[in-house]
Amino acid sequence: MKAQLDALLTHALATLRAEGTLPADFQPVVQFERTRDPAHGDWASNIALASAKAAGRKPREIAEKLVAALPASTVVTKVEIAGPGFINFFLSADSRFAVVRQILDDVNAFSSPDIGRGEKVLLEFVSANPTGPMHVGHGRGAAYGSALANILRATGYNVQREYYINDAGRQADVLAVSVYLRYLEACGEAVKIPSRAYPGDYVQVCGADLFAQQGRKFFRAYADVIAGLPEDPEGEGDAIKAQKEMYLDAIIERVQTLLGADYRTVQDFGLNAQLDSIRCTLTAFNVEFDHWFSERSLVDSGAIQRALDRLAERGHSYRQDGALWLRTSALGDEKDRVLVRDNGLHTYFAADVAYHLDKLDRGFDTLIDVWGADHHGYIARVRAAIEALTGQSDKFHVSLIQFVTLSSGRMGKRSGNFVTLAQLIEEAGCDATRFFYLTRSPEQHLEFDIDLARSESPDNPVYYLQYAHARVCSMFRELAERGLTHDADAGFAALGNLPDSQLDELIKRLAAWPEQIATAAKNRAPHQLSYALRDIAQDFSTWYNDKANKVLADDADLRNARLTLALAVKQVIANGLGLLGVSAPDRM
Repeated sequence: MKAQLDALLTHALATLRAEGTLPADFQPVVQFERTRDPAHGDWASNIALASAKAAGRKPREIAEKLVAALPASTVVTKVEIAGPGFINFFLSADSRFAVVRQILDDVNAFSSPDIGRGEKVLLEFVSANPTGPMHVGHGRGAAYGSALANILRATGYNVQREYYINDAGRQADVLAVSVYLRYLEACGEAVKIPSRAYPGDYVQVCGADLFAQQGRKFFRAYADVIAGLPEDPEGEGDAIKAQKEMYLDAIIERVQTLLGADYRTVQDFGLNAQLDSIRCTLTAFNVEFDHWFSERSLVDSGAIQRALDRLAERGHSYRQDGALWLRTSALGDEKDRVLVRDNGLHTYFAADVAYHLDKLDRGFDTLIDVWGADHHGYIARVRAAIEALTGQSDKFHVSLIQFVTLSSGRMGKRSGNFVTLAQLIEEAGCDATRFFYLTRSPEQHLEFDIDLARSESPDNPVYYLQYAHARVCSMFRELAERGLTHDADAGFAALGNLPDSQLDELIKRLAAWPEQIATAAKNRAPHQLSYALRDIAQDFSTWYNDKANKVLADDADLRNARLTLALAVKQVIANGLGLLGVSAPDRM
């Protein structure tokens, strides 16, 4: 419909240019917006206000000339000029209801406005360290990234979903030692776990599994592990914390020496166990990835050194106090950043620089990273590094995910608060968990109400939407039970004659759906679709519950028309829930 109105005004503008009212080279962007008040028509344009300066005339005078130059159309029944020069369009009944046919004739295209034009996007999200189970904070990033990927793909972007595995560096070493000490414990050794090691039960299970698979192959006496090392200090404070970390580093170095080549085997066992757990949780959460990228591969392939060499060639790095620095302060960061420490070890930042260079070298036009809100200060340095490497600063985008808290955290089979995402999914279900994560902008703090998520009531937004979908399915089951059928063609023909109340808003909501998907894609804002869907379901419920709008009416034309409209609502809700990664059940 918007395209048809655009064609009408474009024709009128051409007429005004031909007659000299507007300059021959004047090419304004024609814009429309839906009116809020039906008294002002269905669509409004401010094109007269935008053209007045070029014409040297008052906007209202230009509006009058544009309206007079509009070609005849069966789409529009009336055009009015309002205020200083807004042009309001009133659509014919058939045109207003044309959206219903559009929805049902091509169920995929209607929810797939092509704004991406094949642009290659790499969307990296979750990327939780494989050192333990995913927690509820990771879940919000997973739901957001997964839904955003669906929306971008639906709108014409060529999207790849990627998980960055932090399988190199100190955290992987801490996991390896934590698992190994639990392995020695399973071998019968009396072990004291370092205070800064990973303490979770999952580590104990992993150590026991390693023993069950390998027996005493990796056994070394615990006394040899700690021989000559200082005691793990007790207490709190920064100084004590630093000593504890030094003790843990000493344990890591000792275990590496004792195990030799077997150290990598133990480390991989721990990492793979946690990755398997993460993959299992993500599968249960309806989240998929096209590629799992190993940080370790950056080291093994020489990618980090290549990135450092490129930065040096471009004059963006320098040495000071034995360390290699990147001049990020010259590119928008608050200070320069270390790439390689004075001990010769590269920093996490150096690995991130190499990783993002690898992304760009793979041919992606746009990089979108989904990070936790606590990484806000990291954005400027990564963007600076990308600009230093490529000369471009507009390819890198970050969506920050705020923290999640759980309210009314009573659990059916456990006590206390949720710890893992897997537990939350088990208690609330995949659909409710995903949808609740997507009810607010990612930049806003989210309080997850577990009791509401589990409730079967209109106050539960995901239940309300799924119920609306199931209600339409129920209508057609009842139709069959009565021995009746639905004539779609008759329904389309009779839509314009519906006498129903509460119908205008519903039709407008349906017609606006493609634009809302496009907007959600442009803004990287899946939560906007959750709002739009709830509005559609609300308007549908209001229409359906009005006794004057009985769907399974005795009159065949009314029945067919109302069922056709209900089918369109059902289809939009199903498409929308699908984009959010939520199911659309036929029964509730």
